[in-house]
Formats: sequence, C-alpha cells, structure tokens
Amino acid sequence: MLRARIVLAAADGASNAAIGRALGVCDDTVRKWRRRFCRHGIDGLRDRPRTGRPRRFPATVVAEVKALACELPANYDVPLAKWSCPDLAVEAARRGVVESVSASTVRRWLVADALKPWQHRSWIFPRDPYFAVKAARALDLYARVFDGEPLGENDYVLSADEKPGVQARNRIHPAQPPGPGRRPMRVESEYRRHGTLAYLAAYDVHRARVIGHCAASTGIEPFAALVDKVMTRQPYASARRVFWIVDNGSSHRGWTAAARLTDAFPNAKMVHLPVHASWLNQVEIYFSVVQRKLLTPDDFPDLEILADRLTAFETRYNEAARPFDWRFNRNDLNRLLTRLAA
Repeated sequence: MLRARIVLAAADGASNAAIGRALGVCDDTVRKWRRRFCRHGIDGLRDRPRTGRPRRFPATVVAEVKALACELPANYDVPLAKWSCPDLAVEAARRGVVESVSASTVRRWLVADALKPWQHRSWIFPRDPYFAVKAARALDLYARVFDGEPLGENDYVLSADEKPGVQARNRIHPAQPPGPGRRPMRVESEYRRHGTLAYLAAYDVHRARVIGHCAASTGIEPFAALVDKVMTRQPYASARRVFWIVDNGSSHRGWTAAARLTDAFPNAKMVHLPVHASWLNQVEIYFSVVQRKLLTPDDFPDLEILADRLTAFETRYNEAARPFDWRFNRNDLNRLLTRLAA
C-alpha cells in the first residue's frame, strides 16, 4: 500500500523529496499522508467518507445483466432478434434481477466489457465435406506451391470472378464537391436507372495485374470471353501453367467448366474453392476496391460510360498496384476449422 510505504520510509528518516523519488509520487502527496498519519495515526491512512450517491447496484447485478446480454432473446421467449440497452433494462427488471435500472446505466455496464448485443455479423458455417482440402489447395497456390512442389517462374496464379448487377444510376442533380468548413461532398439522393452490366475480372495474384471486361450479364459465354482475353496475351499464352482460382458460380462450376478451360487452353488449370468460400478469392478484394473508389457514390448517365470508367479504373489500378498482403495460410485455416468444430 502506497500510504503505508510513505509512512515507513518517513520513519526511517527519509526526506519528502527522497520518498517521492523512490515511490514515483510528488512531494505534496508524501507531505499529505505524513501529516494525516501524525494527526490521526493508522486511521488517517484510510479513505475519508466521500460525497455523492453511494453505489446502487452490487457487482452480482451487473454480472447478471452482462450475462443476459450474451444470450439470444429467443432463449428467454422474448420476441426480439437482438437486445438493445432499453430492452435489457426492461428484461432485467422483469426477471427480478433488479427492481429498476436505466438504459444508460446498462450501456455503461456493457461498455466496460465492450459488449454490443445490438450489432450482428453474418457468417456461413462450412458445409463442404472437402472444405479443408479445396481451400488448402488455393492457399498453397497463393504461397506459390502446388501439390507440394514450388511453382516455377513460368507458372502463374489468377483469381477470377464476376461482379454482377453493376448499376448505371444517374443523379437527378449534379454532385457538389467538398467545400471549406469541413463540408463534405454532397450527392443527390434521387437518380434515374439506366440498366446494369456485369464486370468480369482475373487478378494475377503475384504480379498484381487485373484483366477484365464488361458484359451484359454473367454466364458461360462472358466468362469464356474473359478467359480468351487473358490466355491469348503474354505472359499467359506461353506460360507453362496458369492456375485459375474460381468459386462455384454457375459460369465456371464443376468439372465440366474445368474441362472446357483445359480443352481451350491446355496450359490452363481450374482450381475450385469450396462452397461459400469466396472470401478466399483474392479478386474479391479488388472488387471491393472498385466498389469503394469508383462505384460509391455512383453517377453514370449510361452503360457505355460506366463500362468506360471501369476500364479506365482498371488501367489506373494496374499502374500502381502491389500484391495484396495475404497472410492467411494453411495453418491458419486448420486453426479456424478446429475452432469451428469445437
């Protein structure tokens, strides 16, 4: 206890300055507790009665409310999808945990443990029986390994997919640029629709190059056009092997799509991710960049201009792009699946 150490050091004859330096406190603090000990003895080292309202809720009540927040409302036959602070306050009183408590008090209790039961995140439990095998194959390719052997200099890894339903929406009034006084860019809420298109792209994982094109919709033919565009240009046309990592979309699903790719280009090999594992497809990161930097907010008078902007963005991106700092590997995958299984 700091106060006792101050008194004991003073009893040994140390000065206020020396005690302060030794204990990391200021001279006034040392002087205060020496004076109170001299006047009141041991009782002088205790806290004096404080002003303000005493604590109303014991720690057990706080713990029970936090435990309630960590349960689903349906477990208590409450017709809610998730808890809010007012709902928790009402439910705690209904269950007899506390006579009454305010929503703001409940919020302070939850903040102490960073609990936010009113938020939620979506996820999909892996249901592919070969999830680990398929995912590990793609992760190995990201690490430039295939079937246990390192890739050569003339081997390439592409991550490909489609971004469907890209809308050409034209704002009724022109957007206004940012202004002084921290005024943000202002965008008209109303718009006119001018149709949608699909943006298909293949991302070279290790060279950070994107090759894409726009089509009226997704499908086997638009994807085949992307394959032709990529595989007929260098370095892929003369590569030893070109691995195409794809998800299970209808335009490139199953062994028939893999056979169709290899028949057209013998040096191309399709590698399918597990079902519901698009988060392992690196081209999705590129699509998120497109969404943030080009398509939000959107203002395109027609589909032709939208397609031109997507192509121009692709060119701009390739000029300065670097490979994504992908760190999720086979070991991380195994740990994730072990945790989910538990």
